[in-house]
Amino acid sequence: MHVTTTFSFEGYRITQYRGVVRGIIVRAPTIAQGIVGGLKNIVGGTIGAYTEMCEQARGQAYELMCQHAAEVGANAIIGMRYDASEVVSRGSATEVLCYGTAVVIEPDTK
Repeated sequence: MHVTTTFSFEGYRITQYRGVVRGIIVRAPTIAQGIVGGLKNIVGGTIGAYTEMCEQARGQAYELMCQHAAEVGANAIIGMRYDASEVVSRGSATEVLCYGTAVVIEPDTK
C-alpha cells in the first residue's frame, strides 16, 4: 500500500477515489508504564514508557487504516494524517486516529 501525506504520487496518476479510510485504536498505559510515567511526572524528563505506548498506538492505527483501504479496493492512500485525543479522564486512555483518502493509482505513462 502506497501512503503519503501529500495529495499526489510522483510518477503515478489517480484513476479512482474510494473515499475516506481510517484506523482507530484506544490505548491505555500498562501498570508498569503508569508507575514509570507517574514517577517521571514528579521528577521531570522524557517519559519513554508513554512514548513507546503512543508509538505502538500510531502503528496499529496506521495498519488498520491500510486494511480499511484494501477492503474498499484501493492500492494507495493520500492526505494521511494522525489525530489523538483523551477519551477517559485523567489521561488513562488515548484514542489515536489515522485517516486519509483511499485511491487507486496507476503508473503515469506520459
